[in-house]
Amino acid sequence: MTEAKIPILCVIGPTASGKTSRSVAEAKARGGEIISVDSRQVYRGLDIGTEKVTPEEMQGVPHHLLDIRDPEERYSAGDFVRDASQLIEEIHARGKLPILAGGTHFYFDALLHGLPAEVPENTALRAELEKLSDEELFARVREADPRRAEELDPKNRRRLIRALEIIVTLGSVPRRRADSGSRYRSKWIVIDPPKEVLRERIDIRLKDAFARGLIDEVRRTRERVGDARLNELGLEYRIVGEYLRGERSEDSLFPALSAKLWHYARHQKAWLRKLALASK
Repeated sequence: MTEAKIPILCVIGPTASGKTSRSVAEAKARGGEIISVDSRQVYRGLDIGTEKVTPEEMQGVPHHLLDIRDPEERYSAGDFVRDASQLIEEIHARGKLPILAGGTHFYFDALLHGLPAEVPENTALRAELEKLSDEELFARVREADPRRAEELDPKNRRRLIRALEIIVTLGSVPRRRADSGSRYRSKWIVIDPPKEVLRERIDIRLKDAFARGLIDEVRRTRERVGDARLNELGLEYRIVGEYLRGERSEDSLFPALSAKLWHYARHQKAWLRKLALASK
């Protein structure tokens, strides 16, 4: 007799789409606990730049995988799969519904479809690739493996370099297929606002982030981890870091971040469209 699959609810959407409030509402209505699917909210002190849910916004709903690492440490997709799998089992055992909510779509893929091929790190290759710009890295991935390039954020250096590392070893990044033997029965809530609505929300949230002290948060983080690590922590930290190093003016921060966040949101929306087609 086959073991019954654990039901989970996945709440996904682009940045600033309203995932936090929707997941809390669903948790209160369904008796759930929330597992954050966000590669940056795991880090302590990265609150404003990651739009981390506040205690008030949680409304008493338990949240997991927040503030579990210091920013000097690393947290991988493999770490997430291990931690999320354990939490799903524990939440289900308590008679609650596991709700996975966040914008790191690669983590959803890893949990539900499996991790990419096990290819060891190539230190020499990575040192060479680090000399290239984001655009050059993305162009190389696109030339060698167009399918994988469509799945990647063109500004995510870490994943672009990892993709090239796998491509050099295997020729391409193997496609991950949904496992019919998955332990989970997934239901999806996809939040995908119209472009004009989302663009306005991004700007409103960004203005609020600056008002709440984004620059000071990035300054504190930079003092702890240095510039190389700061650049790995996402657009907000990289762009504000450029200002702190005197590489851009303060007046350029908002327009630059607004444009880049909108570009990232468009990439997320494309992923959501693929998900919708695959789920039909």
